[in-house]
Amino acid sequence: MSADGVVTVPSSFGPEDTMNRFEHGVSVRGLTVFARVDHAAGAAAVGLSLRPTDLLVFGNAKGGTPLMQAAQVAGLDLPLKALVWQDGGGDTWLSYNDPAWLAARHSLGNDADAAVAAMTTLLEALAKSATQP
Repeated sequence: MSADGVVTVPSSFGPEDTMNRFEHGVSVRGLTVFARVDHAAGAAAVGLSLRPTDLLVFGNAKGGTPLMQAAQVAGLDLPLKALVWQDGGGDTWLSYNDPAWLAARHSLGNDADAAVAAMTTLLEALAKSATQP
């Protein structure tokens, strides 16, 4: 489990390619993409600047419902989200909430272990396919 609840991995690709690769991985696994939020575009729309910062909201009821059955307030953190962002040095990163941290945050206990393990495996695979050649 990450200390701050966020897993961040470097990407070998630029922000747009990283997010497109991540979204493609989500789609081919049969998950639902609920939204793609371009925070930089939102900032530009109000006259502010922001380096590339793109959020994908995705998931499926089969994976998330067991967590909400254990603690409905877990719905605050579901569906899953991934953020692709570029730092001041031009490096691209992919960040997501650590499922183990979410389980601890919502005191889900052992009943959610299988769902948390599945989410962890999924997110690690998605991150790898999006960030590595």
